[in-house]
Amino acid sequence: MKTTDTHNERIAKMTFASVYPHYITKVEKKGRTNEELDQVIEWLTGFDKKKIKDQIDKKTTFETFFRKAKLNPNAHLITGVICGYRVEEIVDQLTQKVRYLDKLVDELAKGRKMEKILRSPL
Repeated sequence: MKTTDTHNERIAKMTFASVYPHYITKVEKKGRTNEELDQVIEWLTGFDKKKIKDQIDKKTTFETFFRKAKLNPNAHLITGVICGYRVEEIVDQLTQKVRYLDKLVDELAKGRKMEKILRSPL
């Protein structure tokens, strides 16, 4: 499935603060913790708990959020389908980064082991 310019613009303007509560709900409903969620976000973006809260308080858009983030060098190892899109095939870099985050949250909610989610070497 290909993303459209309209779709990519909508994602860019969406705020991290508007999505974060949904991430919390999704993972907690499946028995995972807010701390685990923050660990996953920190692995992908380099933002610690304080910086995550700061992004929420500032109502940062995903465009700004990922511009400020230091993407993990192993992020390219995130593969699979999320929201109908194969993340490794998404051309728009910002949309791909947002879908990376969605995929990690999904894996956390599905009970995947943290070492696997964080793409740790064996």
